[in-house]
Amino acid sequence: MTLEEDRRVRLAEDLGIGEALAGEPGAVVGFLALGAGMEGTVERVNGELPQSQEVREYQRLKALFEDYGHTMPEASRERLEAEIAELEPQWAAYRGRGRRVTVRVRWDNGLVLDQLHEDVLSVL
Repeated sequence: MTLEEDRRVRLAEDLGIGEALAGEPGAVVGFLALGAGMEGTVERVNGELPQSQEVREYQRLKALFEDYGHTMPEASRERLEAEIAELEPQWAAYRGRGRRVTVRVRWDNGLVLDQLHEDVLSVL
């Protein structure tokens, strides 16, 4: 799906957004729920979600290992492999979500949501 400015979209699933708190600590007075099927217009495409520091570090270490691992002393290579293995879960989570972007959408009822992930929208 390609999201562009001024493109009409529909909310593909129900969304629950945060809790409104009253003066007392922890006193919840409301919760905003948006139903699937709401339609609106994309105002801005924010671009791809940023990579975390852990994902960038995994990519750097993996490239280092692939390029120079065969020339490293065994202890250094094993330490590098351990560091890569430690970052593997963050890399798998990032890779699993694929290329995702966030958008700003103005719903037909006037509500505006910013940094909304594209995977909850369908293009009309």
